[in-house]
Amino acid sequence: MSDYRRRHFLADVGRGMLVASVGSVLAQDLGLAPAALAAEEGGARLTFGAMEPLVALMQETSADKLMPLIVERMKSGTDLREFVAAAALANARAFGGQDYDGYHALMALLPAYQMSRELPEAQRALPVMKVLYRNTNHIQGVGGRSHETLHALENSTSAAARPGPEALREAARKQDMDGAERMFASLARGSLDEAYNDLQYLVQDNVNVHRVVLAWRAWALLDLTGKEHAHTLLRQSVRFCVDEETGLRKNQAAEPLRALLPKLLDQYRLLDRASGDRQPDDAWTERMAHTIYASNREKAADAVAAALADGIAPEAIGEAISLAANQLVLHDPGRARADSDAKPKGSVHGASVGVHASDAANAWRNITRVANRRNAMASLIVGAYHTAGQAGSLNPQAYPLAEHRETVKNVAPDALLAEAESAIKSNDQARACALVHRYGELDRPARPAFDLLLRYAISEDGALHAEKYYRTVTEEFASTRAAFRWRHLAALARVTASEHGHPAPGVAASRLLLGV
Repeated sequence: MSDYRRRHFLADVGRGMLVASVGSVLAQDLGLAPAALAAEEGGARLTFGAMEPLVALMQETSADKLMPLIVERMKSGTDLREFVAAAALANARAFGGQDYDGYHALMALLPAYQMSRELPEAQRALPVMKVLYRNTNHIQGVGGRSHETLHALENSTSAAARPGPEALREAARKQDMDGAERMFASLARGSLDEAYNDLQYLVQDNVNVHRVVLAWRAWALLDLTGKEHAHTLLRQSVRFCVDEETGLRKNQAAEPLRALLPKLLDQYRLLDRASGDRQPDDAWTERMAHTIYASNREKAADAVAAALADGIAPEAIGEAISLAANQLVLHDPGRARADSDAKPKGSVHGASVGVHASDAANAWRNITRVANRRNAMASLIVGAYHTAGQAGSLNPQAYPLAEHRETVKNVAPDALLAEAESAIKSNDQARACALVHRYGELDRPARPAFDLLLRYAISEDGALHAEKYYRTVTEEFASTRAAFRWRHLAALARVTASEHGHPAPGVAASRLLLGV
């Protein structure tokens, strides 16, 4: 148990489980009744109305006992989306966006559900059950119902003028958790879209992969939980950003970006411009991706700001950022030494530079698609800044190298994926990457390649990142032009070969329960 979790576990033990009334003033003001917020009375519990029994089950039940209950309830008609929604709320209440393993489990929930939609009916529950097991196991590990970070907020804000996003950002910079929480609750009383745009001022204030991915996954989870639980899910990002500020202040880590972003928005007059719609050609996209990949962070951010000013479509700029992040996977030399048994020397899965960069780029792109014009432009600038400046210690050439490609060029087209599976099982990153690269080069159908890699994204632990990265590649493949999209699948093949050999807890038992 980390020092952080130990402190909060000990602080929460003995608090008891106070019953909170539903329908408080704040819940009504936020439009979240009947589910979300009850009046705070010395730490009153946050409850979730009709979803509360299933949410409580996720917190009260051991992971091993939860799996058969889930199968039983599925047979009785409970849909997978209900389990995912309840698990997200249980996670939020337990950890509040302030626990490393906790927010990783939350960020994996929706990708697991989306993965389930790609599977035959009999197997659809597997990726969801895998992450539910992880989620509940960690909740139980810190005390279950006795450990809860999020509590109901008292509506103590007056009917004064709505605070602006700059005020919210300033509260976070001052490490004022209570003030930032109450300010965001006030912002959330109005339009949910506006509140999410206000939140982006915090997200853009530093480059941390978890900062942006948590903000995106929490928003995307609303499709399953319903918007009545938006405040619960989104306030996690507020707490994460406030929590992170202590380290940032100590190291002055965020200061260059905090000066650079407003400078570029002003220098290129981006707030006075409508978003462009110019569609660049492949050569431009390749050059911009390389600029972001190879440059320092300030130069990459400037290049994106200049492209926005030149009228390049935001979606095209996002594609270049994604391809730059992909190159960090393909150029990665692998870990210089083992981080753990699950992340041995030479591995590139889990919290590696390329996987982190790819997941972050995907989140920045998705936020750009739902944000207002100011935040779309700012997110792309910060996304480029986030991706850049990491290539210095990487291999000069990208996987698959010429010698890797040479060894697979004579493999029969129909045998490429079978050979790729053998390479994955042998942890042969180079060969797996080369075989999938060759498969795409021959313009073979993508679905069989995804099916192969999906199988191992489910079965392997992936050091907390298998589900998110699989979903990142799925989305980026779909939104990348034909000339470049197979780079994403080649990178996924490499990561899959890296992570093989560490089966995920709970998957074997879930297979037995499902009979698959």
